[in-house]
Amino acid sequence: MPTPTTPAPKGPASYFPSIEKKYGRPIEEWKTLIRTSPLTKHMELVTWLKTEHAMGHGHANALVAHTLAETKGE
Repeated sequence: MPTPTTPAPKGPASYFPSIEKKYGRPIEEWKTLIRTSPLTKHMELVTWLKTEHAMGHGHANALVAHTLAETKGE
């Protein structure tokens, strides 16, 4: 939970606490799964998370967007 000196996360990262709580895996584990998947396109990865891991669209989209943005920045 954010403190007065720590702003709340914005964008895709704002979903991370609820993703961890709902699906029982840390965000880094999800990111590793996304990075090691043979799929590379955004919507392919979103569909994969939805079908293989029963993740909701918003959560899957946030994870994929954040992970792909990090990967491009490396």
